[in-house]
Parts: sequence; C-alpha cells; structure tokens
Amino acid sequence: MTVALILVALFGLLLVGVPVAFSLGALGLGLLVVGGFSPLMAPQAILSTMDGFILLAVPLFLLMSNVLLKGGVGRDLFAAVQAWVGHWPGGLAVATILSCGIFAAISGSSVATAATIGTVAAPEMISRGYNKRFVYGLLAAGGTLGILIPPSIPLIIYGFVTEESVIALFMAGIGPGLGLIALFIVYSIFSARFLQDYTPVPAASWSERRSASLRALPSIALATVILGGIYSGAFTPTEAAAIGFAMSLLITGVILRSLSWAKLWEAMMASMATTVAILLIIAGAKIFGKAITLFRIPQEISVMISENIATPVGLILLVSVVLLVMGLVFEALSMVLIMTPVLLPAAMGMGFDPIWFGIYMVIMVECALITPPVGLNLYVIQSVTRSSLSDVSRGTLPFLALMLLMVVLLYLWPDLALYIPFKL
Repeated sequence: MTVALILVALFGLLLVGVPVAFSLGALGLGLLVVGGFSPLMAPQAILSTMDGFILLAVPLFLLMSNVLLKGGVGRDLFAAVQAWVGHWPGGLAVATILSCGIFAAISGSSVATAATIGTVAAPEMISRGYNKRFVYGLLAAGGTLGILIPPSIPLIIYGFVTEESVIALFMAGIGPGLGLIALFIVYSIFSARFLQDYTPVPAASWSERRSASLRALPSIALATVILGGIYSGAFTPTEAAAIGFAMSLLITGVILRSLSWAKLWEAMMASMATTVAILLIIAGAKIFGKAITLFRIPQEISVMISENIATPVGLILLVSVVLLVMGLVFEALSMVLIMTPVLLPAAMGMGFDPIWFGIYMVIMVECALITPPVGLNLYVIQSVTRSSLSDVSRGTLPFLALMLLMVVLLYLWPDLALYIPFKL
C-alpha cells in the first residue's frame, strides 16, 4: 500500500508539471518528515553525493561532446565513413550507424550523438530518396549508442549508485554495443534492398577516401586515446574525460580550426545547463532513495518479487515491462537513479551479475530514449529535421524491436557483456 501511495504521489507531481528533480526531492523530504526522520538527512545526503570524484567525469565528457559538436567533427566523421561504405546497398544508412558508433565512443552522450550525426546525415539521406521515417528512426536509434558504447554517462551514474567498477561497466558495454551496431546495419541493408527506392551513392575514389580519412583522423585518435587509456589502466574515467576535453579543444581549435570563441562559449553554456540538470536530478534522487530505504521499500519489493516470481526469465520480463512503462514518463538518468536501488537487490537475489544488470538496464533505458512522450532523442531528431514527432516515433519502431532483440540475446548469452571485463 505504501509503495502504491508513493508512486501515485510521484506521478501526480510529474503530471502537474513539477520537474523530475524537484518531484523526487520534495517527495523524499516529505517521506522523511512523515516517517518521523530528521529532515537534516536531506542536505546530508546531497553533500555526501556531490563530493564523488567519479561525478567529475560527467561535466567533462559533456564539455568534450559539445566542443566536438560545435566544431563540426560529426561532419568529418560522416564524410570519412561514407567514402568507404557509401556505395554499399543502403550505404548512407550504414555510414550513419558507423558514424554514430564512433562518435558515441568519443562523447558518451546520446543527445550529442543524435544531434551531431543527424545534422549531417539526415539531409543527405533524404535527398537520396531514403524513406523519411526510416531516416528519422535510424538517427534516433543510432543516437542511443551514445549511452551504451563506452564512455557512457549513464554507466558512470550506475557505477556511482551501485559502487561497481566504472571501467568494468565500460568494458561490458563493448560487446552489446557492437552487437547493436551489427543489428542496425543488417536491418538497414535489408531495408535498402527490399523496402525502399533510393539513389545509390557512387564509390569514392582512393584520393577522396584518403582526404576524408585524414580529416577524420584526429577524432579517431581521440577515441583511441580515451578508450585505450581507460582499458589499459593508464587513467581513470574522470582523467580520461579531462584528457578528452583538452584533446577536443586541440582538434577543433588548432588542427581543424573549426571552433570559434563564440562556439566555445555556446558549448560551455550548453554543458553547464546539462550538468546542472543532471546534478539536480542526482540530488533529488538521493533524497528520494534515502527516504524509501528508510521505509524499507526496496527490501519489500525484493521480497515480493522473490515470493511471486520463481524464475530469472520471469524477473527480466517483469523488469523490462516496468522500465518500458517508466520510460514513458522519465528520462534516462532519472530511471537509472530511481530504479537501480529498487530492482538491483531482487536481480542479485536471482543470481544476476550487477555488471550484467547494468548493461541490460542501460539498453532498456535506450528504449526509453526513443519512446514518446519524453524520449529525448525523438525531440532532438524532430528539431534537427524539422519533422513531426509522429513520423519520428513511427520510424523508431523497427529499431526499438532490434534493441529488445539485443536484450533477449544478452539474456541468452551473458558473456556478450561479461566476457571482455572478466574473461579476456
């Protein structure tokens, strides 16, 4: 009964337009007062949260991705990949997916990935006769790779909440990330061959390939330094974010000379706004999490699940439905912050590895990014392409199905996520 009342109160606050951060914080504070606990626990919880060293990676990765976005790096990446695979069946779609994957490995941000590649790829694909809904869906779904392929801001937050190794989470995201890229590419080639009427792109000459590749080489080097440094243990994710930000300034400001002072200011303001929003959500979620823990709600839910669900597959089906429903109302980070403390104990009780569960949860959060009414990637692509939300939403349906297929594959083959961090 208590759980139901809390959920009703939370959804009520959201429906009347209270921002997520303040809904969580206010409800958490109210629960502390009603439960007879000291309200001083709220500021104490916030202070204990905000001094986490790992959280420094969030604004630094955001700064890096926004600098790359303003510096037009996505245009160079797309041109280089298109020069090599653009003449394939559905080559522009394949180039878009690969470009999203590469930029995701640099930025760690889904919204930045969707906006950067979408700005360049959408006009090119539509002018070549690709179905508009397919293009919108491809870009929205391709952007979600930004929170699965490391470095990933949601995986940083998950590691912060659960105190699991962020590096292990990053490494666990590689297999599913590459698998999702492969599924998107296979579907894009199939769609181009049998479902669409488009104008093929002629094969680029070797000189064009060389020129485009050299232009994109600094960005590839950036991704290599970040990922190689993290996986080799040369530096922590936070240090990697700082190095990546410095390198992004060097690439866009000195090598490519595509970043002006005005664009740098815009990148800083955008990063600041997003960072403040993320930290406010983390603060609100921390108060809410503290309150529901004192009310023993996660323990009660864990016991309820263990008493009523006898099999691991039953748990995954239930959690998947819950996360899909939550995704209709909450954005990605809110889902990670709210649902992880509630669901992880039950999952571990069923024998699921917390690293595996983090990857599974992020894939489900990806699904939330392309489901209305609050799927952020839908609005990003709608803004970039000046299209209707209905067209973007319908275009994402095949890709949503592929993402759910990846969840099935991850369940049937856990080593898809666990082999690299623990067995390689």
